[in-house]
Amino acid sequence: GIKDYDLKLALEAMVKTADKDHLGLKFYKKNGFVPANDEGESVSKTLEYGYDDWCISQMALDVGEMDVFETFNKRAQSYKNIFDDNTGFFRAKVNNLWFSPFDPIEVNFNYTEANAWQYNFYVPQDINSHIKMIGGDNDYEDKLDDFFNTPFEVKGRKQADITGLIGQYSHGNEPSHHVAYLYNYIGKPYKTQEYVRQIMSDFYFNAPDGLCGNDDCGQMSSWYVFSALGFYPVCPGDGKFIIGSPKVTYAEINTYNGNTFTIKTKNQSNKNVYIKKIILNGEEYNKSYITYDDIMNGGELEFV
Repeated sequence: GIKDYDLKLALEAMVKTADKDHLGLKFYKKNGFVPANDEGESVSKTLEYGYDDWCISQMALDVGEMDVFETFNKRAQSYKNIFDDNTGFFRAKVNNLWFSPFDPIEVNFNYTEANAWQYNFYVPQDINSHIKMIGGDNDYEDKLDDFFNTPFEVKGRKQADITGLIGQYSHGNEPSHHVAYLYNYIGKPYKTQEYVRQIMSDFYFNAPDGLCGNDDCGQMSSWYVFSALGFYPVCPGDGKFIIGSPKVTYAEINTYNGNTFTIKTKNQSNKNVYIKKIILNGEEYNKSYITYDDIMNGGELEFV
């Protein structure tokens, strides 16, 4: 909603950047994925370029550039080209064949500071399609459960960034940060509430070593601020903040348009982490997300 600049010029800059031929983009545009034999960290780049392309498509849609929208919305589906139905993981390709041998816990040059597990849910722009690809809600829940329960072993190259572990979940590195919130998408919000609270309790302390990983651009800190307020932007750009489990008793957000959005909680404690009821502006609310407009319009959100 911030529009006090030349929108079309900004879009032009985005397109020009995304159409360059460096960092594997040349192969990504040609093949619909980045081949591992042409570029390192090929799986991570393919997945992240897909989300980037979706963001450009949304900007194009907003300014009415429909040709750009169509092009980049299609490119945003490129993640499907590296999904292996047999294993249920995103995998690297070498000469159009799957990179082998494959072990999802191995840290190797196909992923950025991570392994196949830690990048396996990185489709923020198309989560519902990814759920179907995994096999539906029940299979997706099993996959998420396995993610948080499969013990982490050091296999492959040593990677200091993989810290703050719950199973394969690595809170010390950003690719995993949205995953605890994904249970909301399959109707199991209580599991999101459980894990979000565990992460806040186990990996954040008021001390010099109070973060479990590198605070890249403030992401470790901003995850905590959002989560303590009770919601998190799983897909920045879609205008939705997914409900978690708030740790504050009271908070105010002063929006740049002059409104105030207030958050209150009743009976929340380290033991009371599950949400019984949500009240938005005096009315009971049954969605597992709030919107950017809800916040910007001001009002009150109460968690019981």
